Amino acid sequence: MVGTEARGDLACCTICYSTHVDPFVVTFQPGTSLCKQAVYSAKKAIVSGQMKPGDPFPSVRAISKSLKINVNTAHKIVTHLTAEGLLKVHPGIGMVVAAPSASSPAERGRLLKKELEQLVVEAKKVGLELDDVTAAIAYHWAQLS
Repeated sequence: MVGTEARGDLACCTICYSTHVDPFVVTFQPGTSLCKQAVYSAKKAIVSGQMKPGDPFPSVRAISKSLKINVNTAHKIVTHLTAEGLLKVHPGIGMVVAAPSASSPAERGRLLKKELEQLVVEAKKVGLELDDVTAAIAYHWAQLS
């Protein structure tokens, strides 16, 4: 999908495309930062089991080259995933997918409090019932299992 938007006397192109970075795919969408989209795609691959603990993760240079993005943006992606505990850096070896950290159900629940509240607000805004939201969550949960 390609479109153009006029900005003064300049034309700006917006493109939506998918790029494969072994072992995850990033579908670039206009309006959201490339970094956020790539972080989300990597998280999705990790939680769905496409990438397992101990699996090698692409280097900053490999991400930059495959996604055709600036190396600083690729570094932000890796830094974000590392800060969230999803990647471990092994000097001389590279990055690997980290094993899930041990935490209590209460700690895990607190991590999603804001996102769950946003989901409930958006669901109520569009008139969904709790059963509809539960069914949608169950569907997506199954897709990632």
